[in-house]
Amino acid sequence: MSFLDAMVTRCFRDSEAGRVIIFPLDSRKRAYLVKSESEERKIRPFLKVFFSAHLTILLLTYLLAYESSMQLVYALGRPAAHLLQTLCIFVGIWALVSIPYLLIWRTYKKAFISFVSAQDEVQVSAGSPSGRLTLLGIAVTVFVILIILGAIWFLVGGK
Repeated sequence: MSFLDAMVTRCFRDSEAGRVIIFPLDSRKRAYLVKSESEERKIRPFLKVFFSAHLTILLLTYLLAYESSMQLVYALGRPAAHLLQTLCIFVGIWALVSIPYLLIWRTYKKAFISFVSAQDEVQVSAGSPSGRLTLLGIAVTVFVILIILGAIWFLVGGK
């Protein structure tokens, strides 16, 4: 099983009423019934294409923003002397080159409508394990931010 297959498989879940599809990057409480195997066979390739484009655009925009910001930072002087400026330059360039990501997201939302109908929407229980994973992700993110701020304070404040 490939990485894309694993990502697509996580979008589907069995229920009592039939096959439920939960679209990622959307509300985790909304789901739509997939009534037949043929519909599922149409949705799976679409999700694979979307995920491959999604990951490619994210990776390429990150690498482009990183490389161009590092060149700009080194042209301005020593990067360790101004970590906050380096971070701001990276975020600014990444925001600029992330326009294709916004366009693919918009295309995804438009194509999503062609696969499901509003009558097939079902509510998913809030007690899913994804809520715990989200809380864990937030905790890890806060911890990493605190470590980065501590490193900045140590490097800049010690002088």
